[in-house]
Formats: sequence, structure tokens, C-alpha cells
Amino acid sequence: MKLRLVFGLFAALLAPALRAQPANLPSTELVADSLEMTSTDTETRALCTGNVVLTGTNLKIVCDRLEIVAARIAGEDDTIGTLERFKFLLATGNVRIVQGDREATCGRAEVLPREEKVILTENPVLLDRSTDFVAAGETITLLRGERQIFVEKPRLTGPAIQDLGPGVDAALNPTGDAAPAEPAPATP
Repeated sequence: MKLRLVFGLFAALLAPALRAQPANLPSTELVADSLEMTSTDTETRALCTGNVVLTGTNLKIVCDRLEIVAARIAGEDDTIGTLERFKFLLATGNVRIVQGDREATCGRAEVLPREEKVILTENPVLLDRSTDFVAAGETITLLRGERQIFVEKPRLTGPAIQDLGPGVDAALNPTGDAAPAEPAPATP
């Protein structure tokens, strides 16, 4: 079953770069095997299950289950409110988030727009293809707009660093600085 939902601010809240873009962004598309949507006087909840794919401007989320909570707009008479005041998103099960050259995989991704925070758990891994940098750990917390990342029990991998040890050939030293001298042998 293919479902198409227009989220308005939803895409802007997930992708910080979108804040500077014009309001006429393309629609966000949500595809899933099933959708259950309910509303109260104060909020709308959507639960998507099975083959969930959420695609927006510069963003794609793939997972097994996606829960979305949004505040209802005052005065709405619709049975199902719009999702324009996004409060919370929880993606679980084989989560993959792609944004430009960056990709995150994990078992659980929690997006908290009011705190401008994304929390990745259950074997989270971040990959930046532009730098070949990989971060993994128990929990990875991203603070939007602050370019900060916090990793509990980190395992980081990046591109090779030049050999900075003694005896490095000057041809291998891209800065042009002289290679360090060999240390003098120890005297007994």
C-alpha cells in the first residue's frame, strides 16, 4: 500500500539545511505496508509498519516501523489532523538514514526536534562518504545546528594518517618539513 503524506515542517525539522530553503519544498513521501493514524484534541499519531520508506528533501529513512507524533493545529475540524507541528519520530528495526554523503544505520533512531537532537542506539554506525570517516558505539547523539556528536564507547575509523615516526623519508612527508632525526643510541 503506497501512502503519500505532506508533512510541511517535518522535513525542515529533520534536515537543518532545509531551514534556509524556500517554503515551496517538494512533498515528503511516506511508503509503508500499513498505516494507522489517530488524533486527539492535542496531537496526531501515525504508526507505519513494514517496508517503511520516508523520502524528503535531502533525506531518506528506511526502517521496519516508524512512529510519528505531531501537535494538532488549533481549530482543526479534520478527523485526522495534519502533521505540521512535528514533535517526535521513532524509527526501529533495520534503520537506515541517508542525507547527502552521510549515512547512519542502527536498530533505533529517535528524533527529538524540540531538543534539536537525534539519538541512535542498537549498534549505531555513522558513515561520512566524503571523508571516509566511520563512527560506531553504544549510543550516538547528534545535536542539530551545533555540529556536535557524542558517542558512548566510541569506535572510530578514518582515512590513513601519514607516518609521523622517526626515520620517515622526506619524500613521504607532504609538508616539506625535514624528517625527524634518529634518536641517539642509549649508552650503558
